[in-house]
Amino acid sequence: MEYANLILEIKNRVLYITINREHKLNALNKATLAELHTAFTNAYHDNRVSAIILTGAGQKSFVAGADISELVTLDAEQATDLSREGHTKVFDVIEQSPKPVIAAINGFALGGGLELALACHIRIASQTAKLGFPEVSLGIIPGYGGTQRLTQLVGKGRSFEMILSAGMISAQEALTIGLVNYVVSPEQLIATCEELLSKIMLQAPLAVAAAIRAINASGSETGFQTEIAEFGNCFDTDDVKEGIHAFLEKRPAKFSGK
Repeated sequence: MEYANLILEIKNRVLYITINREHKLNALNKATLAELHTAFTNAYHDNRVSAIILTGAGQKSFVAGADISELVTLDAEQATDLSREGHTKVFDVIEQSPKPVIAAINGFALGGGLELALACHIRIASQTAKLGFPEVSLGIIPGYGGTQRLTQLVGKGRSFEMILSAGMISAQEALTIGLVNYVVSPEQLIATCEELLSKIMLQAPLAVAAAIRAINASGSETGFQTEIAEFGNCFDTDDVKEGIHAFLEKRPAKFSGK
């Protein structure tokens, strides 16, 4: 499939998804969200892909929010539908990916852009990145999971401060509060993502997917039961046999993903 707003490239089993609207600071419009849905869902069924890096084109912006021009004419019902569709078709789809997804935050990650980064499993930021939720300055609130995922990561106090003040924080402050995993130079951003994924991709793919599902369930009523079930399900895989035998035989494991 050809994409108008994304650039896709596969290298060494990693799918690089670049949001390519640099002239709009990579803002999310409906067409881009639709393409993200397709790109991610296709990746989950692509045997060539073991992991995904998501970033924005250029040096200024990861994603600088939603395309405000598309919000002007919405009424309450239309806005509710827009939010619900974004959740189910893009943000939840990314969070529930069976393959690890890293957000390479190369600049502004604001509003819907920060929500996109929050939906990824791991966030690595450039030293030049700025992160924030400006929505209340427009008379709205984050509508793509920001109030929930930010609170899960950094707690209520920090979430209230960031969302209610509509201010931006630096990459270093984001690291301090646990919003991002690492802060690196712009030149090292993608390489750092690749290095981390190279370690993850050495592990058993089905176990990685099971761990993602269990971690995503943390804090819910079913969190512990999810972990128990996923732990048990691992023992129906060839990979668990390979992993245990490799450990006992003191050799590297060769996982098949079966």
